[in-house]
Amino acid sequence: MQRRVPEFFIVGHHKCGTTALYEMLKRHPQIYMPDIKEPRFLASDMRARFQPARGHSLPETLDDYLSLFSAALPGQRVGEASPSYLFSHTAAANIAEVQPEARSVAILREPATFLRSLHLQLLRSHVETEKDLLKAVSLEGPRGEGRQIPRRSHLPQLLQYSEHVRYVDQLRRYHALFPPERVLVLIYDDFQSDNEGTMRGVLRFLDVDDSHPVEEIRVKTTARTVRSQRLDDALHSLTLGRSPISRAARTTAKALMPRALRHDAFRAARARGVYGDVPPPDESVMNELRRRFKPEVSALSEYLDRDLVALWGYDKLD
Repeated sequence: MQRRVPEFFIVGHHKCGTTALYEMLKRHPQIYMPDIKEPRFLASDMRARFQPARGHSLPETLDDYLSLFSAALPGQRVGEASPSYLFSHTAAANIAEVQPEARSVAILREPATFLRSLHLQLLRSHVETEKDLLKAVSLEGPRGEGRQIPRRSHLPQLLQYSEHVRYVDQLRRYHALFPPERVLVLIYDDFQSDNEGTMRGVLRFLDVDDSHPVEEIRVKTTARTVRSQRLDDALHSLTLGRSPISRAARTTAKALMPRALRHDAFRAARARGVYGDVPPPDESVMNELRRRFKPEVSALSEYLDRDLVALWGYDKLD
């Protein structure tokens, strides 16, 4: 069977509307994208340390990867969305190797709000355990040396927070391999304020029918945070049943409750005890991050020839 190779890639970032863009593109009849939203195969430096208990099985070989696109119809433009490709140091070169004519879409967000949203996501996915964002950022050094990494962190590379907002370095990796007309850089604010207009611009970039009806999917701005790491770890241990105590507790639960009721109880415990609403951002923390990353924003403004310093309020910092 002839394998299809992706022709375009949503390369990132996380928490910047990539899921909404993926879902909107996936519904276009001239586009095929696999059900696995983030194959991550071409980010060879982003291999997980282990398979998370509730994670999807990702392709491990090129044949496995290309099989994701085998259901594409003739004439459909094939693509995939792996937000870690922009963060990765190897993905751009690997994309160029498998598809020299690739088109890539990057979405960039104001650094402080981006890192806060990313930090919350990493807490929920157990990559991170440090609830204090500034302290988590300060741990980049030891974590880069393999120390103080959370036990359940399957992708500790993501804990290098500063690396996520080295926007100019990330874009240069793509521009070094692809002409400018094959790399589309979107700003998160534009996607939020003009969802449909941004989408139609992406369709034109991909050279598909941009007049096709667009079903708008709003970029999510709300989130939940981990309220109790201890309870989450306890429920995780009980679910897996690997220790003698958790195995005994799991056996008892099985004897007392039907499977469906047991699963409902675990879900309720997680929803009510583990997770909670996200409090408003601490503006002193946000401004400290903005002061730290203002040079990156200034460099990006010059690189893209757009005043992001003013758009993101960095001109008003003390």
